[in-house]
Amino acid sequence: MEPQSEIMVSICCITYNHEKYIAQTIDSFLMQDCNFKFEIIIGEDHSTDNTRNILEYYQRKHPDIIHMVTSDGNVGSIKNQLRTMNMARGKYIAMCDGDDFWTDAFKLQKQVDFLESHPEYIICCHYTRVINDYDQTVYMHPTPVSMEFSYEDLLLGKRDETRICSLMVRNSKEVREIGLKKWYYQTYGSDTLFKLHAISTGKKIYVIPQVMACYRLHTGGIWSMIDPKIRKSRMVSDFNLMIRNFKCSSLQKRALLKIYLRQYFLFDLRYFKFNKAIKTITALW
Repeated sequence: MEPQSEIMVSICCITYNHEKYIAQTIDSFLMQDCNFKFEIIIGEDHSTDNTRNILEYYQRKHPDIIHMVTSDGNVGSIKNQLRTMNMARGKYIAMCDGDDFWTDAFKLQKQVDFLESHPEYIICCHYTRVINDYDQTVYMHPTPVSMEFSYEDLLLGKRDETRICSLMVRNSKEVREIGLKKWYYQTYGSDTLFKLHAISTGKKIYVIPQVMACYRLHTGGIWSMIDPKIRKSRMVSDFNLMIRNFKCSSLQKRALLKIYLRQYFLFDLRYFKFNKAIKTITALW
């Protein structure tokens, strides 16, 4: 669906079993104070708790703003993300999962203002406060500074303060084409490869030096609280998807090989994944 000019921002939110958090998330969307129209598209992934009922309540109150995407079964986070993006009519897409929330009423305005005046950037992010299930601060950068990241930066793992709950991206044909990439459906930490795909067009990521959202760590989180061994295995898998599907120069391959040897090689050996280790090293040699 091509962006329509009357809506500047499409807020895309995916949720599954977030009954404890989803109201706070939606309220943080609705509090946005901006000089343009926005819509809220929520992918409700067949939750087994009260999430759907809460969303229907909000949708009845704000039928012109809130649109819900549902299905008769669980589709998974990647397909859920893509189906919300495909409905987006805005010039920009702002993302936030159903267990995170925004804390600055002018967040959307600040990001749109930046992207409107800086066409060389395709993504605009900002700092976030990391909290636990009791809303206690786990981490927050004490002295935020502006940052920018290039394609090479992301390729080599540099992506500080670019969490999904802070991300706004241009709603371009090139960005939406990630749904045509077979490898994307095999990712675990899909946000990393999503950002890499977006800036592979030659544009950059900018990080506003302000804390404007909360990222929540909790036991139901898809990524943040899973078993360390499983998480490491998934990180290795995503690393291999990246080096096989994104262009990199010989110097970048050398740097990626050092990263693999330092972060993942011993893990592969420890769990007898010798053939996988050889394939990774060969791909970067």
